[in-house]
Amino acid sequence: MTGQVRTVDGRVAGRRGQETRQKLLDCLREMLSTSPYRDVKVIDVARMAGTSPATFYQYFPDVEGAVLEIAEEMAKDSDGLKELVAGKSWAGKSGVATSEELVDGFLAFWRKNDAILRVVTLGAAEGDKRFFKIRMTVLNSVAKPLTDAVKDLQSKGQADKTLDPAAVSGALISLLASAAEHGKAFTAWGVKVKDLKPNLAPLVYLGVTGKKPPK
Repeated sequence: MTGQVRTVDGRVAGRRGQETRQKLLDCLREMLSTSPYRDVKVIDVARMAGTSPATFYQYFPDVEGAVLEIAEEMAKDSDGLKELVAGKSWAGKSGVATSEELVDGFLAFWRKNDAILRVVTLGAAEGDKRFFKIRMTVLNSVAKPLTDAVKDLQSKGQADKTLDPAAVSGALISLLASAAEHGKAFTAWGVKVKDLKPNLAPLVYLGVTGKKPPK
């Protein structure tokens, strides 16, 4: 944990206070993975952390405030997703590998952060600008370098110049995000998680390059 951590009333938290605050966030994160967001109460989070609601309110205004803390931390971590696309080759079999790594890395990130991303998606859908901004931060970590990749291919005459790079990128990221969010639906359709990558990656490759993946 870097920088000063402050309580709701502006006081700087000491080492033990920071540890308590982090424990509350960890317990809330765990509860979000097993309970609907709307059902999570301050008293339950405090009880799991072995402290009191009064202590919770020293560090967070409410459950939503604590959830935003977790979501913002997750959004910062999503910056690493850029490495899945930035500077990667989309030519031939190298491009196939890039598309597979992108799908694999994006889905893995979503699985790891599934609980908080469900809350972020819900908040964004309900029009909460704070959650919308966080969701866009996550999506843009891939969308921007993917847009640059399409532009680069177009400049080399290796992709259709009539296509809008941002639209192509946005469509592909929407595809990946939707696939990541619908794990239970895929299960209901008899699709195994391990089968998603080999079926999504060719669509990503096709979308970026305009070509079928080489055999």
